[in-house]
Amino acid sequence: MKFDGIQKLTLLDYPGQVACTLFLGGCDFRCPFCHNASLVLDPEAQIDGDELLEFLKKRRGVLDGVCVTGGEPLLRPDLAPFLEKVRALGYLVKLDTNGSFPARLRELAGAGLLDYVAMDVKNSLPRYAGTIGVAGFDTAPVEESVRFLLSGAVDYEFRTTVVKPLHDADSFRAIAAWLAGAKRYFLQGFVDSGDLIGEGCSAFSRDEMEAFRQLCLPSIPAAALRGV
Repeated sequence: MKFDGIQKLTLLDYPGQVACTLFLGGCDFRCPFCHNASLVLDPEAQIDGDELLEFLKKRRGVLDGVCVTGGEPLLRPDLAPFLEKVRALGYLVKLDTNGSFPARLRELAGAGLLDYVAMDVKNSLPRYAGTIGVAGFDTAPVEESVRFLLSGAVDYEFRTTVVKPLHDADSFRAIAAWLAGAKRYFLQGFVDSGDLIGEGCSAFSRDEMEAFRQLCLPSIPAAALRGV
């Protein structure tokens, strides 16, 4: 198994843990605001998984966890065997996912290979296809992943990157009803990385973001802002 990159130390990607982040290329979505466009559109897997496992062996006692992100990691059928080796080294595992592969998510969680899942909720269901750049997208798999995480089978968070002109107050009224009772929900500020898939995206102000958060609070008391 090959990876597209590694961040050898992060205090942000895995809440409460000292971790490294592993990047897997490729994604089934084409969100115009994606900040890892090169990973999605032109992945170059150059780092061998065995090399990363050797790195992790040497970092035992320094790192607590491993974050696996993308792209969309669940596109990779060989992810489970790799995570088994990571777990055997004693690491906690966090997975970032867009939720479009619920069966694979259940499989990894059921095998005890995940400690924490961060799922991106892109928008309210009627606006999903337009937000992710996939015409006619069937939201059923995403809805299934949300139900699975809300069941508490594995620790989790939901998060939405809030972007002009894709989101508005109606977006968050609908998302809040959908994710009602979620343990954690973050409204993330959009940042132009200079490596976006689309054009015309911009950030809301902190006051605007707070107004969106207030709309979520009756259904999701844990709703919080991140990166603003």
